[in-house]
Amino acid sequence: ISCWSCKGPVLSFVTFCDTCGVIQPPGQSDHFFRLGLKPTFDVDKEKLDQQYFHLQRQLHPDRFVSRSPQERSLSQQQATAINDAYESLREPLSRADYLIDLLSNDDNPDDRARVNDQALLIESMEMREALMGADTLEQIDSLLDRAQNDIKLCIETLSKSFSKNDIDNACKHTIRLKYLKKLADETRIKKVKFI
Repeated sequence: ISCWSCKGPVLSFVTFCDTCGVIQPPGQSDHFFRLGLKPTFDVDKEKLDQQYFHLQRQLHPDRFVSRSPQERSLSQQQATAINDAYESLREPLSRADYLIDLLSNDDNPDDRARVNDQALLIESMEMREALMGADTLEQIDSLLDRAQNDIKLCIETLSKSFSKNDIDNACKHTIRLKYLKKLADETRIKKVKFI
């Protein structure tokens, strides 16, 4: 494509024009590429943070205050794109969701979100009933410990599923992780109210 400023050739994914050095629009790249990472579930969190803060320092709108309105607008767009990428990749659940969207050949993402696993539905109902019936701090703590342990194991299973490129299994465990995180949050809320 052409640079909006000097009209020189620019690759669609670059942040600054090689010819004139002016900031470019964000372009259509995935979140991993935008942050300079390989598309994998097992993201190096330290590298993710380093890349994010490095790019934010370069692209933050405060650095473009004295520039043209177009450059200020593009820096805001770039900073927003970097923030979106970082928010999607920093937590295992949102990273799994994003990676499934990226790797899946499905034309209908709504089908992936449907729960067809009877065992998962039963597990979720049983855990919810146990939480509703918990009337001591020890019972609530026990449920929270179980949920946190299940979350850890689910993330490990997701890692294995993605490493084998088993998107169907990754979808199944991403849905389970959503249920487990919601249960853990509800358990924490009940614990706070109980205390």
